[in-house]
Amino acid sequence: MKPTPLITAGIDVGTGMIKMVLFGHDGDAVTWRARRLEKIRRRDPYRLTAEAYDEMLAQEGLGRDDIAYCATTGEGESIAFHTGHFYSMTTHARGALFLDSEARAALDIGALHGRAIRVDERGKVLDYKMTSQCASGSGQFLENIARYLGVAQDEIGPLSLSAETPETVSGICAVLAETDVINMVSRNISAANILKGIHLSMADRLAKLLKSIGVADGVVMATGGLALDEGLVATLNEVTARQNMEVEVRTSPDSIFAGAIGAALWGAFRYRKLAELGRLQAA
Repeated sequence: MKPTPLITAGIDVGTGMIKMVLFGHDGDAVTWRARRLEKIRRRDPYRLTAEAYDEMLAQEGLGRDDIAYCATTGEGESIAFHTGHFYSMTTHARGALFLDSEARAALDIGALHGRAIRVDERGKVLDYKMTSQCASGSGQFLENIARYLGVAQDEIGPLSLSAETPETVSGICAVLAETDVINMVSRNISAANILKGIHLSMADRLAKLLKSIGVADGVVMATGGLALDEGLVATLNEVTARQNMEVEVRTSPDSIFAGAIGAALWGAFRYRKLAELGRLQAA
């Protein structure tokens, strides 16, 4: 009798959003079952996670007991019903490889930081480095600037792509960069040229991160919320080319789920290892 396919869940609790996925595993075949995205918006993230998780399962006709392994990452270690927790560095690495099998690096661009991760063909982390604590390379910083400019999140990328004469923005710290933006607005610099300048500053910092871990060529998969910013991804490819880096930064509509994807995949791996050892109860 053929064994029942495993179902695993991955939950990535971030600063502003909760990402979750369900995967079916039949031998080496992996299939999407569901995905869900929730903005936290000052709500209790753990209560929100539990409610959204149960709703996602119900939509698939499943209950918590049907999930072989519920893996968390990010800030999800305190979720009461999780089976196990994985560091976000390893989950984004594995998620990047799932989204693009040619990727040999991941560039996780989240709400509070940027992180470059070098991986091998199995998704094993070889090296990594994060941006400093200054927020000027983060999604939260870009969101704050967009709000000041009166620009919606989904307008940032297209506006940046339309820029003709981008303004130079401080890449040293968020406070100086915000001061730069205020001065630019007073000089009637267009939102497009301001946003492109910010993207150039962010891309420069992220390119330096990649160089610092030895990534000079190959495919880099953008993950995290800012991976969906087409203007930033295009600018990253411009900046890396200008710095003689033979890399191609790619993205996917599912890049924001990379951490959750990696968690679900590592969860399946751990489940099978524990099953081989007869230690599933220890999970």
